[in-house]
Amino acid sequence: MKPIMEVAGLIGVEEEELELYGRYKAKISPSLWNRVKANGDGKLVLVTAMSPTPAGEGKTLTTIGLAQALNAIGHRTVAALREPSLGPCFGMKGGATGSGKAQIVPAEDINLHFTGDLHAITSAHNLLAAIIDNHIFQGNALQLNPQRIVWKRAMDMNDRSLRSIVTGLGDGNGVVREGGFLITTASEVMAVLCLSEGFGDLKERLGRIIIGYNQKGEAVTASKLGAVEAMTILLKDAIKPNLVQTLEGTPVIVHGGPFANIAHGCSSVIGTRLALKLGEIVVTEAGFGADLGAEKFMDIKCRQADLNPAAAVLVVTVKALKYNGGAAKDKLHEPGMQELADGLANMNRHVENLKKFGVPVMVAVNHFADDRPEEVERVLAECGALHVPAAVSKVWAQGSAGGRELAEALVKLLGEEDSGYRPLYDLETDIRSKIETIVREIYRGAEVSYSPSALRSLADIERLGYGNLPVCMAKTQYSFSDQPRLLGAPEGFTVQVREISLSAGAGFAVVQTGSIMTMPGLPQSPAAEHMSIDEDGRISGLF
Repeated sequence: MKPIMEVAGLIGVEEEELELYGRYKAKISPSLWNRVKANGDGKLVLVTAMSPTPAGEGKTLTTIGLAQALNAIGHRTVAALREPSLGPCFGMKGGATGSGKAQIVPAEDINLHFTGDLHAITSAHNLLAAIIDNHIFQGNALQLNPQRIVWKRAMDMNDRSLRSIVTGLGDGNGVVREGGFLITTASEVMAVLCLSEGFGDLKERLGRIIIGYNQKGEAVTASKLGAVEAMTILLKDAIKPNLVQTLEGTPVIVHGGPFANIAHGCSSVIGTRLALKLGEIVVTEAGFGADLGAEKFMDIKCRQADLNPAAAVLVVTVKALKYNGGAAKDKLHEPGMQELADGLANMNRHVENLKKFGVPVMVAVNHFADDRPEEVERVLAECGALHVPAAVSKVWAQGSAGGRELAEALVKLLGEEDSGYRPLYDLETDIRSKIETIVREIYRGAEVSYSPSALRSLADIERLGYGNLPVCMAKTQYSFSDQPRLLGAPEGFTVQVREISLSAGAGFAVVQTGSIMTMPGLPQSPAAEHMSIDEDGRISGLF
């Protein structure tokens, strides 16, 4: 690794504009933005993926490798990524720093506590929860209805036993009421931090958070509880973006970490805007498949932050295509041209969907060592039939050298096609229409079924004057539908909307579908059981 000051110098960041966290990590001071905000913007490229599978698609890996390759061919490039959550690191998904020769480093630090941002967000979230319960205990001047408190507690770990709890048990311990925990990456405080444009905007958004309703049915906000200043104090450093590097020394801004299946799935607006002032090209990613992360990137982040994405890169793998075509997960390394052909429908659907946002699209075929040449050629031929450029990426094995073909194809695309970015839906339509537009246009479902609770929430949202907000769909990542086992490119299904909640501070309504949970659980054999650390502090099994 290079000293972080040397990496910062590659993009014109000066020593006094960094707050060092050791030799290889730093936070970026707001003074840098004040100096560069008048600069022109670079080109923003989104890396997204087909529907996730157990084999892993390598979206973050491709983002990192592509950024390295673009720098290697002479284009000053900055990557903008999300921060990993401890939940997946110790659960099933693993770390989020890439792998092979396309990694961001120091990977162990980034995957664990990093610079403390997620802990700060957890603390701010739980401070508000504590203030709510204390307010009720101390006389409840705001006449909060304990049965209509919507603010849960948060922690950065997968723990299904905390999804639904009862608090206040025991003499003198407060009002007994039902509550629960969600994972920090699903916290509205996380979304608020990631969508804020600066310190003042952060305060305003925190103040707008709705924590519950009073006995008259009126919304009560964090500002009415007097919680905003203290919450902001806890977030004073977390709002500053983090600077790290790839294995080849490419600068990477890592900031914020909302999940894309239960939150909006994009790194921070502050970090992205800063990267655009520092780089000729900025490569960013949005979580899970393009039906989740990319849709929210286009409809929520870009719209709120007035960003104009120049292109989208869809990551696919032969293994993932076979899986979506019906191959068993333990047979993905075996020949399967028919399963591959059937699975191409999933790729095709994602390509079609991305084009609906008006951005140029290309495909990156993330190469595995046991991919057969005829399988790769079949994927490339399909891309040709779709009239989208495609390139094989070997960044895991070769770093920037293995991404050169992909980088050159992207630069060619950026030079030949202009973006006509447009969101999928108009904000002036009602919440229900927005949900149904996404279900029909992106998921290809036929109908939406609403629970009685969801219908009551819809009515409340409209009554409170928030009907013009975008929607953030909480849905399984494994399928276009809300049913995890419905693979490939299904259509004609019904999406079940279980609950709708209002994130007034973040600026969207969260729509929970199917059996999606805001607090994940650990798998039968979590990654935590297979990790070790030696006497010298060397960790194995983390990623």
